Amino acid sequence: MMHIGVDPAQRGKVSEVFRDAAAAGLSVCRTWAFSDGGYQALQVSPGVYDERVFQALDFVVSEAKRYGIRLILTLANNFQDFGGKAQYVQWAKDAGQWVSGEDDFYTNSVVKNYYKNHIKKVLTRYNAITNVVYKDDPTIMAWELINEPRCQVDYSGKTVHAWVEEMAAYTKSIDNKHLLDIGMEGFYGDSMPEKKQYNPGYQVGTDFITSNLLNSIDFATIHAYPDVWLSGQSEADQTAWTQRWMWSHWDDASKILKKPIVFAEFGKSDKDPGFSVTERDNYMSTIYRNVYNFAKSSDGTFGGGLVWQLMAEGMENYYDGYEIILSQNPSTAGLITRQSNVMASLSQLLN
Repeated sequence: MMHIGVDPAQRGKVSEVFRDAAAAGLSVCRTWAFSDGGYQALQVSPGVYDERVFQALDFVVSEAKRYGIRLILTLANNFQDFGGKAQYVQWAKDAGQWVSGEDDFYTNSVVKNYYKNHIKKVLTRYNAITNVVYKDDPTIMAWELINEPRCQVDYSGKTVHAWVEEMAAYTKSIDNKHLLDIGMEGFYGDSMPEKKQYNPGYQVGTDFITSNLLNSIDFATIHAYPDVWLSGQSEADQTAWTQRWMWSHWDDASKILKKPIVFAEFGKSDKDPGFSVTERDNYMSTIYRNVYNFAKSSDGTFGGGLVWQLMAEGMENYYDGYEIILSQNPSTAGLITRQSNVMASLSQLLN
């Protein structure tokens, strides 16, 4: 959203996404508040920001407000898209730090200070359009520390957990009004070995339970990509696994974490073998039905689901196979609208 908004001539696409989403009853959008190094970077180098790009983020926030949509703003990326933790570590290396790999992002003090600076810069940003500082803006529902944290040098989850604990406390020291989540996919770590049976056969260096138990973390998230994680398995097996994944984490949120949980990324790629819109709609229907049933049976512990990812016409440069253009996909748009309506009704009922 921010990248598209850098060019004023392209900003209509940002408005189109919000307009179509609002028309479908969607109420929350998760999008990036980072772009580190490289093309159209927000953070050009440590502590150095491109004002044009920041103004594009201002526009994203102002348009969300205009269409009545709340934002989850993610502050960094595990992966190299838009820079990611690898860019932070490279900056430290360029500054003379000895680094052994990109997982030094979680432990190197120089890198951690770079990241803290970014947190502070974004949270204290004065929006030139709305005239509201981000940390005071109710349009922003939550901050998210990092998209899909992973750590190959420590699969136990302890390294990522220590980082989360430090960065969550730092974030809350600047802004204790907004909700905060980590950005995890939901992989279980070493603290509860009996939970590992729900992982898709491996760990990624996070401990879903331990880190989400932190008082500074307000809600938990899961993502699911069975087409990637369980590649080669049947459609039925992948869907069944996703339902177990949802049940297990909902159960954790209800009984252990005692916090809300959000299914923050799921989708179906048109690059998958045998893809069809009907197949995607069937998969999304199953996910939505589960989200609704879990939310209904737990007084709202399951907060909702965010499909990955809505786009506007003319955003082909950002397509990754999972994109949904509501105006071009009436069946999927109808499905999303129906889910929005039943979740909104349930929310009123539970309140």
